Amino acid sequence: MAYCTAADVKTYLGVSGAGDDTLIGTLIDAAQAAIDTYTSRTFEAAADSTRYFDAAGEHITRGHLYIDGDLCQITTVTNGDSVVVASDEYTTMPRNVTPFFGLRLLSNSNIIWTYTDEYINAITIVGRWAFSVTAPDDIAQACIRLASFYYRQKDAQLADVTAIEAGVVVSTPAMPAEVQMTLAKYRRFS
Repeated sequence: MAYCTAADVKTYLGVSGAGDDTLIGTLIDAAQAAIDTYTSRTFEAAADSTRYFDAAGEHITRGHLYIDGDLCQITTVTNGDSVVVASDEYTTMPRNVTPFFGLRLLSNSNIIWTYTDEYINAITIVGRWAFSVTAPDDIAQACIRLASFYYRQKDAQLADVTAIEAGVVVSTPAMPAEVQMTLAKYRRFS
């Protein structure tokens, strides 16, 4: 899924007709990729996927399983001994807010993070690996704005130059400042 639609971008630009729909779709994909790269995150997941974690070492600390990406929805957790860990055996970190960065076994649980033969990639989590199931409204708006910025660049007289002032070349920014400000709070540093 895209963070915004071609109709969203066309409305923002005041463009009608279907003549540029393919181009706008390509620009939406480019804008979404730029947003993901800038923030080091993905903002929506349309389907489940699977990731694997070590049952010992850097991923496990005192009943806590630390994961390596944003997780917004959990379908199943399978321990390294092939036992499915029920949702009432753990809590997410943080609780009640996505994205999750880990799981903590409850103190009244009889489960420990373990493995049978090999601890590497022993624990399996199936779920939606993203910041959220659907992109937050401000991310969708940033995608609309950035795709529109890219669209307008196609008509620029000079590809990367907007002006020459007092002998100094002023370049077009790679991303509008207001988009960068929106994305700044979502940047992941790890």
